[in-house]
Amino acid sequence: MPMDPSHRLREDPALPPSWYAASTAPRAPLPPLDGDTQVDVAILGAGYTGLSAALELAARGLRVVVLEACRIGWGASGRNGGQVLSGYGCEVETLEALVGTDDARTLFDFSRQGVQLVRERIDRHRIDCHWVPGHASVPIRPRQARTLRQSMDALVDRYDYPVQWWDQPTLRAQLDSPRYLGAMFDPLGGHLHPLAYAHGLADAALQAGVVIHEQTPVLELLRHPRPSLRTATGTVHAAHVLLAGNAWLDDIAPELERHVMPVGTYIGATPVLGAERARALIRNDMAVSDTGLVLDYFRLSHDHRVLFGGGASYSSLPPPGLARVMQRRLWTVFPQLQGVPLDYLWGGYVDITTHRAPHWGRLTPDIYFAQGFSGHGVAAANLAGQVIAEAIAGQAGRLDVFERIPRRPFPGGRLMRMPLLVATMALVRLRDLVA
Repeated sequence: MPMDPSHRLREDPALPPSWYAASTAPRAPLPPLDGDTQVDVAILGAGYTGLSAALELAARGLRVVVLEACRIGWGASGRNGGQVLSGYGCEVETLEALVGTDDARTLFDFSRQGVQLVRERIDRHRIDCHWVPGHASVPIRPRQARTLRQSMDALVDRYDYPVQWWDQPTLRAQLDSPRYLGAMFDPLGGHLHPLAYAHGLADAALQAGVVIHEQTPVLELLRHPRPSLRTATGTVHAAHVLLAGNAWLDDIAPELERHVMPVGTYIGATPVLGAERARALIRNDMAVSDTGLVLDYFRLSHDHRVLFGGGASYSSLPPPGLARVMQRRLWTVFPQLQGVPLDYLWGGYVDITTHRAPHWGRLTPDIYFAQGFSGHGVAAANLAGQVIAEAIAGQAGRLDVFERIPRRPFPGGRLMRMPLLVATMALVRLRDLVA
């Protein structure tokens, strides 16, 4: 969804149009699969989960092939908001209700390891992805502020997590917006250029001996006698398979599809504002997300734009008047940008679960999957790849904890699950508006 062509950078034509694609150098394509091959592990999807697992497995000496239907980072890994956060798509209270307090604490600690894993990989592999520390969760309404304070107290008291409460004056000293009632500030979170990070992760995997085939859609998962991934140009036979397609599995494993819902979300980028004007908006350069049901999330780019995300679509089409809606939301947060257009506007799918908790595990003893990142996947997807690689290598302790999260399909089947979700979210949004 490109906007005004003035001020635009040259985009990589092999990727969906976005500021991310425009601000990274085009890459030479990797060759599609040609013929049959046999390896230790076959992976569907060259996003964070698949690349993370491939890198871990190659370090253990296993032969790994990754099949990507389009290009590296083509899906959510190259289009997301770039916010790197502990936790998952649900609150810790939801985790406690699902698995109990002990496992909830263990899962949250795993998520902290996911953030640290991203940081370590950036340093170890010298990935130039513009990492910046700091994240603020900001409430708009009093009900949201009360809930956020309760969540913060739980994180500090029961999870030993070093978040801080900022009152309005403290927040306003860092974020020049009149919209918010305070903030829960997380010094361990942060943000990065997601597509540049995906490319860096792929380069590290390639250097470790992983084979990646782009433009190679998987047509069928063959389960017997050994798992295989069949494409139009060949089949990869393996001892183990990892399905890391998330919202883009396309009936490869129908029993997984009913557990997630693909929901569209959108991001815009302003023109270059200049360093002084941009830093006047977010003085400490942190990432920010509000706590609404359909949240806004935003941050500064390394070239001094505002990257502003939000909205939701429950069909394959963007909402009507998307550009006007996104600009209006941006101007509501930053009235001083009234009249500033969006140079870029793009979107993609997040794969949500009914409870917003992750859905990782095994279809069979030899077929693994990870999905359901629920808009919280940069750190979690890196973690998922590492956890599943450990399980394939014979150390399944961490994956076993994730498999204890109850698996709840969306009600209504394939035809009715979307209308039921829309109706439920409308009721929750109404509650927020009157609170």
